Amino acid sequence: MKQAISAARLAAMLFLAACGGVATTAPRPEPTGAFARLPLPPMRQFGPAHASPPRRSNADMAQDFLDLSFRLETGRPILGFSRFEGPVSVALAGPVPPTAGHDLDALLARLRAEAGLDLARAADPASASITIEFIPAATLHAFAPDAACFAAPRVGSWAGYRRAGEATLDWTTYQHRQRAAIFIPTGVAPQEVRDCLHEELAQALGPLNDLFRLPDSIFNDDNIQTILTGFDMLMLRATYAPELRPGMNQAEVAARIPAILARLNPRGQFPGHPAASTPRAYGEALAEALGPGAGLAGREGAAERAVAISLDWRDHRTGFALLSAGRLRGPGERPQALADFIGAAALFAREGLPLHLAHARMQLAFMALDAGDWRGAAGLAEAGLPAATAAQDAALMAGLGLARAEALDHLGDGAAAARLRLDSLGWARYGMASDSEVRRRAQLIAEIAGPKEPTAP
Repeated sequence: MKQAISAARLAAMLFLAACGGVATTAPRPEPTGAFARLPLPPMRQFGPAHASPPRRSNADMAQDFLDLSFRLETGRPILGFSRFEGPVSVALAGPVPPTAGHDLDALLARLRAEAGLDLARAADPASASITIEFIPAATLHAFAPDAACFAAPRVGSWAGYRRAGEATLDWTTYQHRQRAAIFIPTGVAPQEVRDCLHEELAQALGPLNDLFRLPDSIFNDDNIQTILTGFDMLMLRATYAPELRPGMNQAEVAARIPAILARLNPRGQFPGHPAASTPRAYGEALAEALGPGAGLAGREGAAERAVAISLDWRDHRTGFALLSAGRLRGPGERPQALADFIGAAALFAREGLPLHLAHARMQLAFMALDAGDWRGAAGLAEAGLPAATAAQDAALMAGLGLARAEALDHLGDGAAAARLRLDSLGWARYGMASDSEVRRRAQLIAEIAGPKEPTAP
């Protein structure tokens, strides 16, 4: 078993870490040789999602609702309860990507069925309650460099956003919502577009905060959950409960929300176990670890700080910090990276978080490939695929599927490997921004596994 990772394989694994949600400064070489000409199947797309109902206590989720509804991500308090009143129309504008209409229709159908919201598509962006406008990435990031996408109040277009003053764009004073806009960059992966639709439309409609303590929510900056969950739908349904009105203060909402949750989620009527609050230092350390600004060594150190801050909790937040640290380990740190991934997997398994565990299993599968442990890699990837599929995370499905295909190839099951590789490449075309990136991902996973030994004549 190899004890070190070559420079080429390290670069490959760092690139694959970026595909899993951690930014890197590693170069992204163009696919070469046969991979540059690798035939790709049609893009795969998802059917209806089936979210599981929340499993936590209503007592805990009542506090979650208040923290989500009365504070921004920056920590600023929201002055009064905020939502739309009456039907809400949603329109697309700008150079709309081919997959966006299908994904928006699927999302609106879920919001109507699961959250009970009165939503419909509008043909005219000028008359819509919420306009979703697509903007060139360079233009968007010039104004919001740290945002993949974002929502703004009281405006209906990018031009309106550019003209608006600070007071107009202040969510904390916007109780009676009538107009909002969502801005999404062009040129990104179809899955990233879909993820932006889910999170930003949910926040344009309801809660505006993100909380690291929520493992079962899209309202969380760890980006593990990429589509709206059962918890998220419950929060939106509660936001539009008839017992609440825009402008209510936090005490008024706090007095009503326990009965609302008991009515909407009777299965949650049991004693709670509230999670510890997350100090700002944890989020700041992760932001540095996941961003490109600090350099690889600095980002690794920031991830280690996040691990240290979270050790008293030893929950999914600790697991996510370990996962981030493991992805950023440098040459000669293979044993520590392996320990990070194993520790993260154990925490996710203990908390019953299969999607989180699938992310850890993908990293462990890559390491097993690098070590020549073909059966281990195949088993880890196979174990992660059901959760990735249920969560409709095509990028994660592709990474797990391609890792398993490489392992099967080395185990001598070329036919099964070819079928799985073809399926995984179809999902990769949805999860990645370009066909070149799909081919590059396939090549880098193959390089981690190394060349297959020739069979004896």
